[in-house]
Amino acid sequence: MHPLAAAELAAAGSPGSGTPFRATTGHVHRTWARTFSSLPELYIQPETEAEVEKAVALARRCGRRVVVTGCAHSPSDLTCTSSWMLNLDRLARVVAVDAARRVAVVQAGMRLYALCDELARHGLAMANLGSINQQSVAGAISTGTHGSSARHGLVSEDVVALRLTLASGLTEFCSADVRPDLFRAALLSLGALGVVTEVTLRAVPAFSLSWRQTIDADAALFAAWEDPPGRLWAQSEFVRVWWFPYTRRAVVWRADKTTEPERDPPPSYYDRSVGYYVYHNLLYLAQWAPPILPWVEWFVFGMQYGFANGSATAAVQPGPKALLMNCLYSQFVNEWAIPLHRGPEALRRLGSWLNHLTPDDPGYVAHGIPFSAAGLYVHAPVEVRVSDTTLTPSPRPFLDPTVDDGPTLYLNATLYRPYFRDPPCRRRYYQAFEWLMRDMGGRPHWAKNFDARRPDIEAMYGKRLDEFRRVRHQADPDGMFVGPWHRQRIMAAGVELELEEVETARRDAPGGGLRTFGRVS
Repeated sequence: MHPLAAAELAAAGSPGSGTPFRATTGHVHRTWARTFSSLPELYIQPETEAEVEKAVALARRCGRRVVVTGCAHSPSDLTCTSSWMLNLDRLARVVAVDAARRVAVVQAGMRLYALCDELARHGLAMANLGSINQQSVAGAISTGTHGSSARHGLVSEDVVALRLTLASGLTEFCSADVRPDLFRAALLSLGALGVVTEVTLRAVPAFSLSWRQTIDADAALFAAWEDPPGRLWAQSEFVRVWWFPYTRRAVVWRADKTTEPERDPPPSYYDRSVGYYVYHNLLYLAQWAPPILPWVEWFVFGMQYGFANGSATAAVQPGPKALLMNCLYSQFVNEWAIPLHRGPEALRRLGSWLNHLTPDDPGYVAHGIPFSAAGLYVHAPVEVRVSDTTLTPSPRPFLDPTVDDGPTLYLNATLYRPYFRDPPCRRRYYQAFEWLMRDMGGRPHWAKNFDARRPDIEAMYGKRLDEFRRVRHQADPDGMFVGPWHRQRIMAAGVELELEEVETARRDAPGGGLRTFGRVS
């Protein structure tokens, strides 16, 4: 470390320095899925907003970048760094809850499950959740987390106001009325704007969900989808689908609010130890024998959901519990947002490609995918969800990936990493999947494993990306919060930043790819 930096840090940690600077060395940062790892120079865990401001001010004086992390559930390298890492897990308290107005103010590092528990104590709940609740509040907002409902948009639509520590070391308040451009950028900032320290959000009365899931042929799914258009997604407040490409079947999960007494579902095959390890070991075996994957899909998901069309499961659970899904194992996730009405076409084309169908085969459609599927076998299912950002009066984030003028469909192609080993199908499958999603007019989910780079992103977002860049530059002209991931995807070409950091190597290992970084001086 440079002598000046060492002197600054020594002064920061001295007894008379006032605000603490809680930093350690030697921390290895890993994503939840162990898809990427990095070795930050300092790992900082502030407990107050003043400590965040001090850390940012010190980073500026020492010429260091700052990367903010929560639970690291994103499988991408968005938060990897060799510079300073600021973890918000200790900035995780409830500031205030106004049950009458249904408004809560919380620190940004609070995990969603803790927030849901705290709201429940006041008779409240979050209106909308994704499939997991491990993320920090700031992380969920900053990456565009969404749920499974055509009556809701992004989770950030319920954010009323934010406090954000900028590169200056000063914390700013923003909302729809106060610094609205900063607010729109901060609602989906990708960590490139500053450090979100406090979030004010709307809640709803606590609710239970009565849900039912049914498995059937995907032809029935498409019929409900297309006649009349969108009927499938309008029949309940929450709807999500799992589509199985090899068996051409789908599970449709529907849920509505209810006052019925709670009723647990039958124990899940996944959640039992036998089912969990059987599936995991079958995936591992498929690393060397990929052609067994269609059989694995038939067997494992038949055990989970039923082998006969029409098999159904139902339950009544608290809303925050009913909306959750078991993520199972380490995984890559490639998810894109496309117009809702194009969903059946996208799934039929993907199915034709994966199943190597010819014009003489039933169910064939011309897929147009310019990559061969010969010898390729993938994991299943594809998760299918929906949202509609256009329904909310809340400001739309500049980098909102959803459709501009109607409901949005999300297609999620998950590939597991059994025992932390990359599946052999990943490169070609994701090449083809992304080509199809671009052809459908799609945009990638920011937190996932997509390959789209700057020219693609510029074409997808146009002037909204320009506006985000303008606000971002005003807040952080030297690039304190901009890393290699951002420069490859959202920063303008040729932009010179005082603070830079570039990737120098990636070492693949059974425990997950270790990504190391070097500094540019």
